[in-house]
Amino acid sequence: MKSRISTLLPLVFFAIQASAQEKHEAYTQQIDGTKLSFEMKAIPAGEFLMGSKKGKPDEQPVHKVKLDPFWMSTVEVTWDIFEPFLYKDYETTHSTGPVPANVDAVTRPTKPYLDMTFGMGKENHPALAMTHYNAIQFCKWLYARTGVFYRLPTEAEWEYASRAGSTTEYFFGDDESKLGDYAWYKSNSEGKTHPVGKKQPNPWGLYDMYGNVGEWTYDQYIPDFYAGIKGEKANNPVAVPDKLYANVIRGGSYDDAAREVRSASRLPSDPVWKQLDPQIPKSNWWFPEAPFIGIRLVRPAKAPSKAEIDAYYNKAPIADY
Repeated sequence: MKSRISTLLPLVFFAIQASAQEKHEAYTQQIDGTKLSFEMKAIPAGEFLMGSKKGKPDEQPVHKVKLDPFWMSTVEVTWDIFEPFLYKDYETTHSTGPVPANVDAVTRPTKPYLDMTFGMGKENHPALAMTHYNAIQFCKWLYARTGVFYRLPTEAEWEYASRAGSTTEYFFGDDESKLGDYAWYKSNSEGKTHPVGKKQPNPWGLYDMYGNVGEWTYDQYIPDFYAGIKGEKANNPVAVPDKLYANVIRGGSYDDAAREVRSASRLPSDPVWKQLDPQIPKSNWWFPEAPFIGIRLVRPAKAPSKAEIDAYYNKAPIADY
């Protein structure tokens, strides 16, 4: 248990820097050298009760968490933003000038051997089926393009932002019959993703926190992680990943029932999502049988150092089996 408790310490990229921070408010991030942009919402520092008394064993016990402020992307990352990272030639033709050398140097995903949209749509639809490593490398590409450090949310950050001050199973209450107003899920999705931002947002202005695609968090999935939390509250908790499987996905997808898209619901990644991958070794970049996973971005208000950023982005991929 000692090693798990140590993971409750903030990640190095939460370190406080001496330089002044810009005002913590919503903003639009331009992707330099392109006509692309995305919106970020300011999520205030605060405390909340993480987990659910009504949920599964891995959602218990309910415990108090304290978090530093951060920004979170208003919607899930769409193919419009993801595709220039995915294909170098696409990025070149859609840039407003030459691609800078530091951007060109970022390692790109291997080209998938099938249509990773799975025929569900591309324009303004969430990008999907990328691995945890792929998601982090996309963040690295964004950093090269913008000079701003973006990363995956921690589990705690994701649930805090999803709840938006609520203590109920959903941010709108406990009545799942209202879920269709806020989410694309099994009962209304027709088995596919939909353009982002079409349902009602949560109180903090975040769209599609439930459904559409599940969203990667940074954390290793540990079923009884919450049980290892001691003391009155956990400060910026995170289960730092050191194994390929499993990592935590939050929010549920278009293919999930209402119970799986609650604020506290947790989903572990699974190697069977690469079962049909014909490559040996299997791809570090894609889950061809998981067209229900996507990305939402976070930017910490307390900026990390360059060394800490490099440590986050430059972890070598773990070979699959």
